[in-house]
Amino acid sequence: MSERKFTARDDGFHFAEMGDDWWATETAWFSFHHPERRLGGWFYTMARPNIGTIAGGAWIWDDGAHLPWEALYSANYSALPIPTDQDFTDITLPTGVSVKALEPCMSYALGYDDGERLQADLRFDGVMPPEALTAAGSTFGSAHHFDQFGRVSGEIVLHGERIGIDCLAMRDRTWGRRPENRPRQAAYITGMADPSTGFLAVTNVRPEGDHVAYGFLRTAGRNIGLAGGERKVERDPDTGITRRIELRLEDQQGREVMAIGEPVSSIVINRHTFIDINSLVRWDLDGETAWGEEQDMWPMHRFSAMRRAGRG
Repeated sequence: MSERKFTARDDGFHFAEMGDDWWATETAWFSFHHPERRLGGWFYTMARPNIGTIAGGAWIWDDGAHLPWEALYSANYSALPIPTDQDFTDITLPTGVSVKALEPCMSYALGYDDGERLQADLRFDGVMPPEALTAAGSTFGSAHHFDQFGRVSGEIVLHGERIGIDCLAMRDRTWGRRPENRPRQAAYITGMADPSTGFLAVTNVRPEGDHVAYGFLRTAGRNIGLAGGERKVERDPDTGITRRIELRLEDQQGREVMAIGEPVSSIVINRHTFIDINSLVRWDLDGETAWGEEQDMWPMHRFSAMRRAGRG
């Protein structure tokens, strides 16, 4: 789909090319899940080289709670020191996250260490090359960005319980300017039925409704960019969290696909001036069952206004 090709160089930090901007930021996100247990998980890293900090950590949730202080596991660090003697190709972070590139741009050993609370030994193997962001008007703005579906396998040990992981899930990377006062309302939505079939859609809010800004349909192992589409949601009146999603996607070859999503578990992650309501979603993707996520991203003041208005 995209012309940009990523190389082994892109597995490392991009600090030198981002200059001395205070808001120079690099992120790395890996997701995983266990559908039968309605369990979702994230490892997330945000580095700000010019102020010397690493933020992020890990989250594990199920359908028992959506608040991070009630979830199965939540560790969201804000200002730990960047290791100066390691590149992101092979690194152990003070957040507990570890990443080692096994095959450039495709395979990674993932770890997490928080003693008896959470241990993880996982592997991400890409089922497609990284797909470059092609829409400068998206929620990521002008930052460099790519997305990649892969198979995540291995196990986590959560509060002493061993849980096997074998799923298809998304990772992404960004590097560029990312100030904390930049957020806009948007949704980042994924689903995958098998290694050859799935989608990514990122939507922006417009007065007439939520429109697809960019993404792709993956069909028969090929990614075709999205030309349009829309997202409609039903929300839980008590929490404001999505409980049903209708997603219409139209690719650049004129194919239209409907994906109907049922979030099975959610967690609210507070990320400076916005919240990310992240849900594990079971999809009916044109008759096929797929699994993925919806990141329902809100500037804090907009979500607050929506909830207050809903309460009258």
